[in-house]
Amino acid sequence: MSNPSFFVHSSAIVDDGCTIGERTKIWHFCHVMSGARIGADCSLGQNVFVASDVVLGNNVKVQNNVSLYTGVICEDDVFLGPSMVFTNVMNPRSAVNRKGEYQKTLVERGASIGANATIVCGTRIGAYAFIGAGAVVTKDVPSYALIVGNPGRKIGWMSEHGERLHFNEHGEAVCPGSNMRYRLVDGSVQKTD
Repeated sequence: MSNPSFFVHSSAIVDDGCTIGERTKIWHFCHVMSGARIGADCSLGQNVFVASDVVLGNNVKVQNNVSLYTGVICEDDVFLGPSMVFTNVMNPRSAVNRKGEYQKTLVERGASIGANATIVCGTRIGAYAFIGAGAVVTKDVPSYALIVGNPGRKIGWMSEHGERLHFNEHGEAVCPGSNMRYRLVDGSVQKTD
């Protein structure tokens, strides 16, 4: 595919009828299907598959060997680690057609999903949440939450800068990497500056 506003490696397949934003790079052996919408400044690493109706916002980084199936929506600045997995059907069977049962999965702005993590369909990953490598997410994740394990469980909170937050007795924390301030109120994190 020849288009001066984005890059597609010669080994990649980009079907007609998809939308790709400026400065996006699509690397070796990727396949982007018709109907997919990819924003500006994205990067799709080697062997990434993007199904029809998948939506990627701007500046989404998809590392090698990730498949984004119908129903996946990633907002701006999302990071998807190597070989992480999305599903789109709750109870798949080879002999039963469940294409009409695809569930939506929303990954909100700035969230990071670590290598080899699995995101079960129908979940919402909150803004700036951080899913650890190998975690299995089976339910919605609050914004700024740090999730690890199988099944995934919250063990703390992360800043927008990607640093662990440690709240004092007043429910206040300062990001050690950016000096942004946060507050923990009723189990939810809010940025205060």
